Amino acid sequence: MMTNLFSTFDPSTSMKWSLNWVSLIIFTTIISKKFWIKNSRMLTLLMLLMNNLKNELKMTLNNKSNEVILIMVSLFMFILINNMMGLLPYVFTPTSHMTINLTLALPLWVTIMLFSWTNKTTMMLIHLTPMGTPEMLMPFMVLIELISNLIRPISLSVRLTANMITGHLLMTLLETSMNLKNSPIMIIQMFLMMFEMAVAMIQSYVFMMLMTLYISEVNYV
Repeated sequence: MMTNLFSTFDPSTSMKWSLNWVSLIIFTTIISKKFWIKNSRMLTLLMLLMNNLKNELKMTLNNKSNEVILIMVSLFMFILINNMMGLLPYVFTPTSHMTINLTLALPLWVTIMLFSWTNKTTMMLIHLTPMGTPEMLMPFMVLIELISNLIRPISLSVRLTANMITGHLLMTLLETSMNLKNSPIMIIQMFLMMFEMAVAMIQSYVFMMLMTLYISEVNYV
């Protein structure tokens, strides 16, 4: 019996070694081509999705860096599959934890900042004062821009964590507080499940696109 509503997001178990975090890498056995003579329908759908993402990222990054596009598409697929797997029964949701999301956002952001401030210092200083800013407001604008740049990885992580936690809490609360044998409750659960699937896809896309915009903003590629 659930004693705490937030126990759903607790990775610890009664086992000596917790297997909850295995869900982070278990999807690699599903999409690997080596196990199939011909691409499965799921793999074909994933390849179509990745090709569309590549084309969109090429427009955003001005067709410049294939390495960055590969990283962003891989990041999207990693977050998407973990979000979707978290909707399955008895599967832990790693992306509902700040530790995982911050681990994804922070290294990329730090890499962008180190490269930009080391190789394009003048351009980065110019970005701190938007064009047309009055001289009296320049010190405040520099402070605001610095703070906005510093909190970017935190905002990315919090956004993904909050959206994944909220949906799971709604489904858990609805399941534990009401009788699921009632038809209206079942219908609500079905709509909520479809809504959560949409949120899982949208949040993966938002995380990838925001990181891509941060890269294009500092002319990294």
